[in-house]
Amino acid sequence: MTDSQHGPSTRLKAVDTTIGYDQRIISTDLSVDIPHESFTAIIGPNGCGKSTLLRALARVLSPTKGEVLLDDKKISSYGAKDVARQLGLLPQTSLAPEGIRVADLVARGRAPYQSLFHQWSREDEKAVKEALEATRTDVLSGRLVSELSGGQRQRVWVAMLLAQQTPIMLLDEPTTFLDIAHQYELMELLRTFHDEGKTVVTVLHDLNQACRYAGHLIVMRDGKIITTGAPQDVMTPELVEEVFGLRALVVPDPVTGTPNIVPLDPRAEKNVVSAVNPEHENATAGGR
Repeated sequence: MTDSQHGPSTRLKAVDTTIGYDQRIISTDLSVDIPHESFTAIIGPNGCGKSTLLRALARVLSPTKGEVLLDDKKISSYGAKDVARQLGLLPQTSLAPEGIRVADLVARGRAPYQSLFHQWSREDEKAVKEALEATRTDVLSGRLVSELSGGQRQRVWVAMLLAQQTPIMLLDEPTTFLDIAHQYELMELLRTFHDEGKTVVTVLHDLNQACRYAGHLIVMRDGKIITTGAPQDVMTPELVEEVFGLRALVVPDPVTGTPNIVPLDPRAEKNVVSAVNPEHENATAGGR
C-alpha cells in the first residue's frame, strides 16, 4: 500500500532510517513524516517496530543508517537540552525515584530549562502549576508517587511531560495497564493538548481508540510502514486482515462516526455480514 494522503507540513521526520537494538535490526530504509500539530497514532501488531520508531524519533535510539530530522536539521546535531525543549517522550514504563512526591516529580519536567545561570524561576513554577491543574493532579501534589493508583500515576507522568512545555509530545503505549475508564480519560486529556496546538504522537494497541482520537495513522507491520493517512481513509476490513490477521467489519462509531473495528465470529460470520449489508445477501441469492 502507499500513502493515502499527503499530510500538512512536518517538523519531525525519519528519512531512510535503519533502526534496531545492538545487532538486531528492526526496520530498514524506514521513512515517515509526522504532520505538524497532528494527533498521530502509530498502530500495528506486537513486535512490528512501533516503539522502536518512536524512540528513534525521540533521539533515544540512533539510526545506524539514515537520519531523523527536526526542522529539516539532523536531530543528532542538536544539544540534548535543545531537543528536550522541542519534544518530550513518555516511555512505556517509567520508574519514579524512591520517596519522591508528585510536585517534585512534575518539576523534573523543567530540567531542560535549568542551568548554572538559570535556576528555578517563576516561569518554572507557573509551568508546573499549570501542568498539575491540566492533568487534575494538583490535589495529589503532596503525596508520594508510590502511593498512587495506576491511573493517578500515569496522569502524573503526563503532567511531568506537559511541564516540559514542548510543542511535540511522544507517548509510548500510555494507556497500557489502565482500566477502560482511565484509558479514555487519558485519551481525552491528550486530545485537549492537541486542541491547544501541540503535536501528539502516541503508540496505541486499541484500534478503535486510535481511530476515535487520532487524525493521522501510521500503520506498521514487520518493521515496515504499510500505509499512513486519516483513519477514514486507511482503516478498511482489508487492511485489518492484512496487518493484524483479523477478519472484521469496519463500521461508523455510533458516537463519533469514526471507523469502528468489529471482529467477526467465524461461526456467525455469514449472518453478521448479511445483517450489516443485506444487499450482499440479496445479490448472492439472485445469483443462485
